[in-house]
Amino acid sequence: MTSALPAAVLWDMDGTLVDTEPYWMAAETPLVESFGGTWSHEQALGLVGLGLEDSARILQSAGVRMQVDDIVDLLTARVMDQLAAHGNPFRPGARELLADLRAAGIKTALVTMSMRRMAETVVGLIPFDAFDVIVAGDDATRPKPFPDPYLQACAALGVAASDAVAIEDSPNGLRAAVASGAVAVGVPLMVSLAGAGAHELWPTLAGRTATDVAALFAHHRPREGATSPREGATSPREGAFSLREGASNGHSA
Repeated sequence: MTSALPAAVLWDMDGTLVDTEPYWMAAETPLVESFGGTWSHEQALGLVGLGLEDSARILQSAGVRMQVDDIVDLLTARVMDQLAAHGNPFRPGARELLADLRAAGIKTALVTMSMRRMAETVVGLIPFDAFDVIVAGDDATRPKPFPDPYLQACAALGVAASDAVAIEDSPNGLRAAVASGAVAVGVPLMVSLAGAGAHELWPTLAGRTATDVAALFAHHRPREGATSPREGATSPREGAFSLREGASNGHSA
């Protein structure tokens, strides 16, 4: 393996690690319809990569007469029901790449705008020690596309964002990763990633290994003396995110 290993690999969850976007869409449609509204596939695609509170406000504008927190709780519960019934719908190659990164000794973090309770459910269904850190939607100081979630994950891991690789499937997620200073790879699923700033686009994770991630990092890592883009960054909440320190329970990008 190349010597230019990243210090960490940061994973988005919905649409990147697991293909839960259909679960979210299946929860949104009946919710809108229960208030007499309509919800199209195109509208659902518009929520991909948004923080849950922003998504809830859009659902309110579509006629859902519920508080933002109640919408978030309802959607999260319905998606978690699907996970309980069907398990993790891993994207092709994602579980295998994650296991290979862990075998190579590379730190990993899950950086998602879903709620922590859902992220911990997904992680709990993975049959190996998959992540050192979770930063979830209810942990982030600001949601993607702000860089905060990725900066918070790097702080919790004790690494610089410029020494990390982020894997994303949404434009907002990629913008957050790039703004943090990480090397960002996009793996599109439901929406185009053109123009979102990815250092590379991979059509799939199938067949990818830690060696491929190391080569990506070696090719795109910031050169010595370069300034990482950290516009709008905020200081992380100390000690809140390490799985090894007993983090508490509390559509996303």
